[in-house]
Amino acid sequence: MSRICSICGKGAMSGNNVSHSRIRTRRKWSANVQKMNIVDDSGKETNAYVCTRCLRTMRKQEK
Repeated sequence: MSRICSICGKGAMSGNNVSHSRIRTRRKWSANVQKMNIVDDSGKETNAYVCTRCLRTMRKQEK
């Protein structure tokens, strides 16, 4: 599954795991994306992966 938001483009971020002895190993964080039906510009309903931040923003705009 592609872990990229179809609205804002948010994707995976990289960084370090830091152990108790401060040894650093590379790791990555995936964006929290959810599959949902959204209405695009042409008025057609499609399935898309949307990050939770965009979901919150869309719910605010509905009201």
